[in-house]
Amino acid sequence: MADATSAYHNGASAATCAARWLAENRDNCPRPIVPVLRAMFSLSALEAVQAIREANAVQR
Repeated sequence: MADATSAYHNGASAATCAARWLAENRDNCPRPIVPVLRAMFSLSALEAVQAIREANAVQR
């Protein structure tokens, strides 16, 4: 999981990178999601929630 930030970072914000990762890995993502995203992508709680919203929008 430590490579998640480098694999998804191409100039995008950390929250956007987290959203991309979550959209692709939602089924395998440990729960609760917010602390996982915060730890993996160095996000604030607000940014983690924004990433979840972005990931949910992608799946619809």
